[in-house]
Amino acid sequence: MKSLVRLGIVLAIVLFGLITYCSNTSGNLLTGENQHVQLSAQQEIFLGRRAKRQMAAQYGGLHPDTLLQQYVSQVGQQVVARSSASKTPYPFEFHLLHDTQTINAVALPGGQVFLTVALLKRLTSEAQLAAVLGHEVGHVVARHGAEHLAKQSFSPILGTAIDAAAKATEKSEQQEEALKQAINQLVSLRYGRDDELEGDRLGLRFMTEAGYDPQGIVQLMQMLSAARQNSQPAAFFSTHPSPDNRVKRLQTLITQTYPQGTPRSLKDNRETFAQIVQTRL
Repeated sequence: MKSLVRLGIVLAIVLFGLITYCSNTSGNLLTGENQHVQLSAQQEIFLGRRAKRQMAAQYGGLHPDTLLQQYVSQVGQQVVARSSASKTPYPFEFHLLHDTQTINAVALPGGQVFLTVALLKRLTSEAQLAAVLGHEVGHVVARHGAEHLAKQSFSPILGTAIDAAAKATEKSEQQEEALKQAINQLVSLRYGRDDELEGDRLGLRFMTEAGYDPQGIVQLMQMLSAARQNSQPAAFFSTHPSPDNRVKRLQTLITQTYPQGTPRSLKDNRETFAQIVQTRL
């Protein structure tokens, strides 16, 4: 009898979670999608900021070169300010990580974007850097992290846990655990195939709206593919679609967007990048 009661409780919890997940939808004005998310933009921002230190620590902390940090931030802010990403409520921050081995870039909900110096060292133009940052901005505005969290068992109480933490009010043990689990999952999160393809599409859109040559994102994918083939695995591709397929998709998108050819006004700023980055790494 007790086992039946326990089973009933478990089924009730699962059913409640399913109903909560399905009933919480939000329209994304930038992507046009209806998404299953349970966090508000302000809650995403708080959670991303809360997880920022833990994310940086996982990659050896922030890189000590102030000029490189400023340059990465400057390019990232240009990508946001000069593109439709500026219409979102997220206060983006861009960080260069000290990790010299892991070729990666990641984004947390709410606008915290990171890339490793190992990845930066392999780029050869500002357009490629804008492509990396634009791709990660795409994950943020498409709310991929919030979608992932909405599928987790702790999600029904996560919003109240964040609100309690933000107001510095007492949280229950259950809320504390939900907040801890959410941060741990975000720090180790690897996006799936569809999320990565949407990140590519949005990244291409944002970087070109900001005035960068779209070939920068194609060159980025080709470089990362070559690194993987040379036994230098890029975490950027750990669960991502085939880089060759991504190149083909991006080239098709570029042709569709610019059937008459890429406008000369779109720049790669290769010289600026070399002067600032390649002389310091």
